[in-house]
Amino acid sequence: MKTLFTAFCLFCFSTLSWAQTQITGSVKEPGGEVIAGASVTATEVGGDAIIGYGLTNAKGQYTLNFTSEKQKIDIKVKAYNHKTHTQTIDNKPQTLNFSLAEEATEIQEVKLKTKIITKKGDTITYDLKSFENRNDRVLADVLKKMPGVEVNKDGSILYQGQPLVKFYVNGKDLMEGGYGVVNNSLPKDAVQKVEILENHQPVKILQDKMPSDQAAINIKLKNKVTVTGRGDVAVGFADPALWNVKLTPMFFGQKNQWVANYKTNNAGEQVEQEGMMMAFGNRWEGRRSNAAQNLFTGVESAATPSLPEKRYLMNNVHYLSANILSNPFKNKEWELKASGSYTNNAVKRSAYEETYQKIGNFRYSSSIENRFYTNKAKGDVVFSKNAKEGFFKNSTTFTQFWNADRADVHRATSLASATPTLRAAAQALDAPTTSFQNSLSTIIPAKGKLVNVSSYISYQQDRQDMEVTPGSYVLFSAGNTSQGSIFNNLSRLRQDARHEEWVLNHSATVGFTYKGFTITPEVGYDFQHAKLDTDLYGVGNGPQADLGRDFNNELSYTSSKPYAGLGINYRSDAWLVSLQTPVGFSHIAATDALRSVDKTMERVVFEPNGFLQYSFASFWKAHVGGGIDYSFADIGSLYAGLLMRNPTSFSIYDAAIPLQQNKMTRGMGRVEYRNPLNNLFFNVSYLYTRQYTNLLPATVDTGGFFRTSYLEVPNHATRQSVGGEIGKYFPKLKSNISINFRSSASRSLVNSQNTQFENKNQSQTFGGKFNNSYFSWLIVDFNFNQRWNQNHSRISETKMGSYTHNLMVSLYPVKNHSISVTWDELNYHNASTRYHNSFFDLAYQYAWDKKKIDFELKWLNIANRKVYETIDDMATYTSLTRIDIRPSQVMLAVKFNFK
Repeated sequence: MKTLFTAFCLFCFSTLSWAQTQITGSVKEPGGEVIAGASVTATEVGGDAIIGYGLTNAKGQYTLNFTSEKQKIDIKVKAYNHKTHTQTIDNKPQTLNFSLAEEATEIQEVKLKTKIITKKGDTITYDLKSFENRNDRVLADVLKKMPGVEVNKDGSILYQGQPLVKFYVNGKDLMEGGYGVVNNSLPKDAVQKVEILENHQPVKILQDKMPSDQAAINIKLKNKVTVTGRGDVAVGFADPALWNVKLTPMFFGQKNQWVANYKTNNAGEQVEQEGMMMAFGNRWEGRRSNAAQNLFTGVESAATPSLPEKRYLMNNVHYLSANILSNPFKNKEWELKASGSYTNNAVKRSAYEETYQKIGNFRYSSSIENRFYTNKAKGDVVFSKNAKEGFFKNSTTFTQFWNADRADVHRATSLASATPTLRAAAQALDAPTTSFQNSLSTIIPAKGKLVNVSSYISYQQDRQDMEVTPGSYVLFSAGNTSQGSIFNNLSRLRQDARHEEWVLNHSATVGFTYKGFTITPEVGYDFQHAKLDTDLYGVGNGPQADLGRDFNNELSYTSSKPYAGLGINYRSDAWLVSLQTPVGFSHIAATDALRSVDKTMERVVFEPNGFLQYSFASFWKAHVGGGIDYSFADIGSLYAGLLMRNPTSFSIYDAAIPLQQNKMTRGMGRVEYRNPLNNLFFNVSYLYTRQYTNLLPATVDTGGFFRTSYLEVPNHATRQSVGGEIGKYFPKLKSNISINFRSSASRSLVNSQNTQFENKNQSQTFGGKFNNSYFSWLIVDFNFNQRWNQNHSRISETKMGSYTHNLMVSLYPVKNHSISVTWDELNYHNASTRYHNSFFDLAYQYAWDKKKIDFELKWLNIANRKVYETIDDMATYTSLTRIDIRPSQVMLAVKFNFK
């Protein structure tokens, strides 16, 4: 790992130490009229390779950056209907003004050729038509083939390995971060081009003042008013009958935009994640997050296989959503957005596990059948104004969960020669959650200064009612003997948990701007208050009764932090600098009179963070950043009464320990290369984290009751990783190729049976993708990933690895007819065993071009594998896992655009 770090540092140093030359100036006509859009290129004398490229702006001004060791450089200036000018200059920074005489451009043959990727300032534009092939139908299909861009299955997008900060359609942010629905359903025929907005500051009043190191994407449609969308209706021949329906109409106009969406299937496709927030904007827009449940108890869950979810997910999902954007006033800068969604999902899962202990001839087995029910409703209203003269945004979000989980469990334990002891249980969890969030942020210019006021309020209530029948199953499954008098005669056991939490964040900032610098002093206050009440009840021959104070919690938790800080920000053509220096006073208090818990902590924390970015040589960008973050014990790690996390595990935290304090120090370096002239994108990065904690946890099994205690031992955990990706598009071959790698190493201190030792982990990942559509009758898509992992400690050493690939070959033997074969390979190995899993799919499609309708017949899992099985034969034990997966199925689909 040290070698990787040294190589990375040498690479960055050598890159930044190249000779860098900047040429500036203007291009005009002899009469003084400016020429906009003129190209200015730099080449080495006698060479053809372009080492620098620039365009003149509306004022006829240009900036040209390049690196070269040559003493002389050729500068060429070209503009439509003007005479080309070439000049040899000394390789040194200077100002050069050019005058181009008018000259009619004769076109002897009309042949239009569009550059597939262009760069202008911080905007990189992809011509969508250049990347699509005959298999593509929606925007996400084409984005996957663009160098520098990655698309996940839920529709989320990465640019140069980093998530986007915004997703726009015709410059408007309709989806407010939940853009997966549009990315996976917007027909590619409606799109003209895709723009990547680097260093994007979404708040217009801050665009020249507050730098950003994040990227956004803007989808430019062909028409200013677009009615479009995608539909997909499929039925399957299986038992039970299958369906997969997707209906997503869309409208994008000048003042109004809307997207409606209904998706339902029982074919193993997860669609509800498309509506999750994938882009969060930045702190100046306020604070928003995906609401999630805080679960303190749950049923036992069957294992899941190391396969793509579509291979094993037994679902029945209905997902309905709608998003609308409108300009309610004549001033188009004011926008009103409203969105709503509802998810109803039922998932079945079953697995069998068996373990044989060779020492003692002891056998243990379990069979688990799950039914997970998700009901979720969400509503969101956003009212905003984003203008050069000021900013206002208020977001209100309400989320309600009505989730329920069920489990039927059968366990058996025995000696090799004895009759097995059997025990079964029915487990049920009802878990409703209510969440409310409101975020307000406004920026007002006042006498040359910018005043920002932000306020965030969040309230969440979680209720969990867990039942186990019979209650004596807990004694059996936990292997407990000391608590037999409590559980042995119980017909039912019930765990009730109530959690309530308030979060408040308020801040005020004043911005002063001077010569490219923006200074932002800030004051704020963060507050959190939470309560956790838990009770365990048992039912025997008499009425339901509380089992006693050992199984109760009445915990109250409060965290408050007033803070003040100074921000220093700088922006120029080449440099972006941002540094925040907040100092806060944290006060933590946790009390539980029932458990005699009374803990407090006060701590002054300094949490600086920032980044520095330098753009050079036209296509290069270097970035360094880092910071320090503090975190402290939360309510989930402070309860001192026994809590049934699931029927096989009770947990408790030592009431005598002090509050846990964590300090995270992080640093990173990154170099990017983006060259649209040769369609090459490249990035390499290094990440270092060091986490300090004052306590070292140790969990002890006391007969099925897990007690977590701590030692006051300074514990430093470190992690280093180096990664990179290179991608290139070859227009003549119609091929996109990318390769990625990552290597990481971590060290941490472990406490096992009151003995401390160091644990080391190393992992390497190598992957890539290849797409080719050179032949009109053949399309090839190939993705692969190879992973190695090694874990080493004083008591054990394990090595494991995996290899996966997805290959799809599409043949077009006759016009409008295609046959596609898909091969998923998933291999895994450890010290004792190797697993090879192959899945094959076959599809036939007829494309009715005139109506833009596709008819598809697909056969999934041709080999009809119904079970995923693994066997590990180790020195002291042998384990077997058998998981039900989706069998072979045939689907007939009709796919179409709404317009």
